[in-house]
Amino acid sequence: MSDESKKVAHYEKRFGIIAIEKGFVTEEDLIHALTVQVREDIEKGDHRLIGELFFDLGIMDANQIEAVVKEIITKRA
Repeated sequence: MSDESKKVAHYEKRFGIIAIEKGFVTEEDLIHALTVQVREDIEKGDHRLIGELFFDLGIMDANQIEAVVKEIITKRA
């Protein structure tokens, strides 16, 4: 796994955990999105970020996604 892949995997994991902590998604929502992500990776070779999947699945809105991303950036600084 490349360094970039490790970074993406880390932030996706963090995104899901933060989204749960904020009450935007449930554990079941995260498991569902991860399942869709892996299935798409295998079947299409197309990798989408968890936030994008949450949005496309109608689980999170743009404001919620922005709030999670801001928290990730804040924790990173």
